[in-house]
Amino acid sequence: MKLFEIPGQVAVVTGAAHGIGLATARLLAEAGASVALLDLDEAAARSAAADIGPRAAAWACDVTSEARVETVFAEIGARFGRLDVLVNSAGAAVRKPATEISMEEWERVLDLNLGATFLCSRVAARAMQKQGGGAIVNLASIMGFSGGIFPNASYQASKGGVVNLTRALALEWAEQKIRVNAVAPTFVKTGLTVPIFTNPEVLARVMAHTPLGVLPEPGDIAAAILYLASPAARCITGITLPVDSGYLAR
Repeated sequence: MKLFEIPGQVAVVTGAAHGIGLATARLLAEAGASVALLDLDEAAARSAAADIGPRAAAWACDVTSEARVETVFAEIGARFGRLDVLVNSAGAAVRKPATEISMEEWERVLDLNLGATFLCSRVAARAMQKQGGGAIVNLASIMGFSGGIFPNASYQASKGGVVNLTRALALEWAEQKIRVNAVAPTFVKTGLTVPIFTNPEVLARVMAHTPLGVLPEPGDIAAAILYLASPAARCITGITLPVDSGYLAR
């Protein structure tokens, strides 16, 4: 097996219909994996799975619903027979000042970004423990290490939680040979960042905090995820890898 290939493995990607999740699902398939794409946007997920090929399949899944997650992961197990890789990519943001964000908005962001990451990881780990190991890669953010540039308290809190949840699960499941890591992107052009990339003044402020002078594309984040899921990272667990064009070095 080559270091950056995962032939014969089965990967689950949440939030897989768009953006980073979609780029990741495609790259994992190119690396040899069978891929289960989970997303609320069932039509887009099914279209993406059809485009990826016969080793991909899609499920409509609200990853904040314990019952639905349990059902979908059972169906994935029945379809593919095992589970080797989980990528927790589903996420949301509400960019408002802390004095204006509602508790419903706060809870929605925390439930998806942090709660669903824990829920899917727990269900996946049960399957991985039975087969002797696996790899989980979470989507954190540079906002998990930084107070950020713009008001975004719920997102920043949730991603800080993802960073430490990654460490906690890595230690808890190390004996079962389940590696748990995360990536921490900077601003990437996805549906979550439309307000930033469509406003020249806001984008200029972001670029002022980007030493390399170029922001990553979804494929750059997917490449880091593949690395952490692959044999090349077999001795790496509990880390959060920034893909941030130098943001956190400032």
